[in-house]
Amino acid sequence: MAAMAAMAALAGMAMAAQAVAATPAPAAKAARAPTVDQLIAFRGDDVVRKRVPAAAATVEVGRRRCGVARGTPLAALLRARPGEIGLVDFGSCTRRARDGGQLFVRSIRGERNRGRSGWVYKVGHRLGSAGAADPAGPFGRGRLRGGQRVTWFYCLMRGRSCQRTLELKTTALAAGNLRVEVHGYDDEGRGSAVPGASVAAGPFPEVETDASGRAIVSAAGGLPAGRYAVSAEKPGFVPAFEEAITVR
Repeated sequence: MAAMAAMAALAGMAMAAQAVAATPAPAAKAARAPTVDQLIAFRGDDVVRKRVPAAAATVEVGRRRCGVARGTPLAALLRARPGEIGLVDFGSCTRRARDGGQLFVRSIRGERNRGRSGWVYKVGHRLGSAGAADPAGPFGRGRLRGGQRVTWFYCLMRGRSCQRTLELKTTALAAGNLRVEVHGYDDEGRGSAVPGASVAAGPFPEVETDASGRAIVSAAGGLPAGRYAVSAEKPGFVPAFEEAITVR
């Protein structure tokens, strides 16, 4: 189980954890790195959304300088610069990125792992099953590809799973309104409709999804033509990536 594998690492992170300072790779290397869409959800309402290159980097963990392979979730996290990142090395990292597979995130911006809860990442809908800097990639089958979505969030472990992550799908209707469908995904990538999620589109009032996870964003006479950023959130869930849609 991906969740249990990730949480097993978190359980030991209280020991010998070190603060980290990251040094990005030179621009020439960054240009060859895959660019991913990344969302970092903190325990409060703060969310960092950035499109970043998952470029190779070097981090200081204690007295060591450790290489981080390009195309890994940790490389993308470092590029987002969300605040101070605390790392622990369960292996023997060196400047060679291939030795950094046992680097784990134990805190971001002062939010530290506690017991079975702490920082994890998803690629798409699924929780990563490998270390965030593992050169073999998040699932051991290759590194990140350009355009993929990476979600970092503070997992509040309940039973055998973290809280679900939201995803929305927006469709422009003929009347100039928007239909939004919201689903929530567990650690294994299994999705289900989410009722009661708050959906917002530009300056218009928020609406809630119904029992089928759907909501209609509308205005008298239809929404004015333009491009809208649509978002969805619900307490106890990780917010969705924003979607941009054009009303003509």
